[in-house]
Amino acid sequence: MSSEPLNPPLLNRELSLLKFNERVMAMAEYPDVPLLERLRYLCIVSSNLDEFFEIRISSLKEQQRQTPGLVGQDGLTPSQAFDLVQQAAHKLIDRQSRMLTGAVLPALERQGIVLLEPVFWSDTLRQWAYDVFNRDVMPMLTPIGLDPAHPFPRVYNKSLNFIVSLSGQDAFGRSASIAIVQAPRALPRVMRVPDSVSGVPHGYVLLSALISAFVGDVFPGLDVKGVYQWRVTRNSDLFVDEEEITNLRQALQGELSQRNFGAAVRLEIDHAMPEALEVFLQHEFLLQPHDTYRVIGPVNLSRLLQLCNTIDRPDLLFPKHDPCVPPPFDVLTDNADELFALIARKDRLLHHPYQSFQPVLSFLRAASRDPAVVAIKQTIYRTGEDSELMRLLLAAARAGKEVTVVVELMARFDEQTNINWAARLEEVGAHVSYGVVGHKTHAKMMLVLRREKGAIRRYGHLGTGNYHPRTARLYTDFGLLTADQKLCHDLDNVFSLLTGLGARRPLQLLLQSPFTLHESMLALLRDEVLNAKAGKKARIMAKMNSLLEPVIIEALYKASQAGVQIDLIVRGACALRPGVPGLSENIRLRSIIGRFLEHARVFYFYADGTEKVYLSSADWMDRNFFRRVEIGFPVLDKALKKRVISEALTYALRDNQLAWRGLSDGTYVKVKGRGKPLNLHEHLLQTLSDQ
Repeated sequence: MSSEPLNPPLLNRELSLLKFNERVMAMAEYPDVPLLERLRYLCIVSSNLDEFFEIRISSLKEQQRQTPGLVGQDGLTPSQAFDLVQQAAHKLIDRQSRMLTGAVLPALERQGIVLLEPVFWSDTLRQWAYDVFNRDVMPMLTPIGLDPAHPFPRVYNKSLNFIVSLSGQDAFGRSASIAIVQAPRALPRVMRVPDSVSGVPHGYVLLSALISAFVGDVFPGLDVKGVYQWRVTRNSDLFVDEEEITNLRQALQGELSQRNFGAAVRLEIDHAMPEALEVFLQHEFLLQPHDTYRVIGPVNLSRLLQLCNTIDRPDLLFPKHDPCVPPPFDVLTDNADELFALIARKDRLLHHPYQSFQPVLSFLRAASRDPAVVAIKQTIYRTGEDSELMRLLLAAARAGKEVTVVVELMARFDEQTNINWAARLEEVGAHVSYGVVGHKTHAKMMLVLRREKGAIRRYGHLGTGNYHPRTARLYTDFGLLTADQKLCHDLDNVFSLLTGLGARRPLQLLLQSPFTLHESMLALLRDEVLNAKAGKKARIMAKMNSLLEPVIIEALYKASQAGVQIDLIVRGACALRPGVPGLSENIRLRSIIGRFLEHARVFYFYADGTEKVYLSSADWMDRNFFRRVEIGFPVLDKALKKRVISEALTYALRDNQLAWRGLSDGTYVKVKGRGKPLNLHEHLLQTLSDQ
């Protein structure tokens, strides 16, 4: 233990997020991953980076303006962090472009899936493209020739645009130089070409290619010297002054209308754009050269997800998975008494997406129809625009149930969807609450009150993931259906706190942010330290999306120094440095990146042999502990506890196909497949489908 601990002891959050995207990118580089899935991973990275710039880079730029000299817990000033992050982002995006154009698109072309570039168009294809341009595209274009009477147009966040270099004089004798053409948002970005025209099984033309090829028709009599695509990314964080507002929904709608016109933070341009035009755009958006990214291929790569979702080539995709409905739910009828009796007998654990989300919908459907059910209470964070679950809540309200829904209006990028659902719920008489201003309601919980034998009995569902049937097929999450009256009574108290006013109510089993979750986690960590110092076995395992909260990290360091054996499975950003002598040599860190998005939060403490296991909606982040309403719930049933430990933790620690090992400097190395191969996702697909 002669080595000194690293200083600073925390890693930079933004750099860690970029490292996560490097691991996602690596999935696109593996030749044994199905080809359309490789394209999907590239698109996911593109989508992730959009949000990264909209939120994280925007935050760094604000810190540079407001607190330029402040040194963070990563030892960096905002400017130092910004420079490192920009360098890493440029490398990642360059790598992405090379992977797309040098490997994935050529491999797709060999499979008959082709993005048809104008330079390779046949006469037949050029005529088809010209007809489509004249019929569907050109009537919707509004070119802006820049001059004193035509200032630079207001550009929508992440919209597709073109800068056109022109020469000649127009009908009024004005000299033409530069014009801006904005691609209408109503037009599809990827268009299927008829097989008879394309000459390949799956031929596509990008909207950007159509406009680039025929934009000259928009400027008759002028010479087009060059046309180059570009887009700008803007600050998309919302600010609502909680001291000034009286109606959160109205205030938020006002903010949403301006979100797409925030300060510019990134400029993406065609790799062939001349430097003079690049500088012109930088000046227009008040950006610097390091804010500019030259892109080979489409400036919005995530648009190519359409190919992954629509091309009928099962051989180029992961094998189709239809989640099983686990017993005993697989033999249930529509009899509500039968379903509630099933839950009353013992707690039921669901592990998505290996097991179907259908039992959750069946639970709510039974509650909405059962005359004995008098009330339903539900939190909604993300649920999607087309949601069977929300339709069931609407039906329950129409049927006369007391339906209370806590809708989180500030769920990032789902604000408008949630506003729309809130309005529809209010129209049918549901009680709609927006939680607590300043504290996002991120907890995933549902409570059903049912009259049985003259008394009210409570039934609940608690989860680690959103009530979103689509993401329940893609994200790994746990859900617990329970009739445990202590747990359900706690749920009722949390709902009362969210919808009403009053003092904090004591909870028997649930841990709740912003009140008890943080201090309870610290207490459980300290107990392991005491056991280790007493010579007892001490063990911590935790699985989450992000690990950033400094007090928790400091407690983990102390636990390691006391000899506690700690395994952390953190999918995304992690500020903790594992394996540092004298600081964290007993902490091992890994990340699982594969077919499904690891999303469950699971916390295990050996607890002198009692083995305490909590499932939660909360990561170990400052926002989850102190600025959100979150819950952590214990798994009480011994058999279910054993399942959670093995399915969420043990198998993940044995995985040697999808796992990455985190190092003390913030880098990750792929875990080598020694011994019998174990792919966590494939193993659980097989294991839980066989039940």
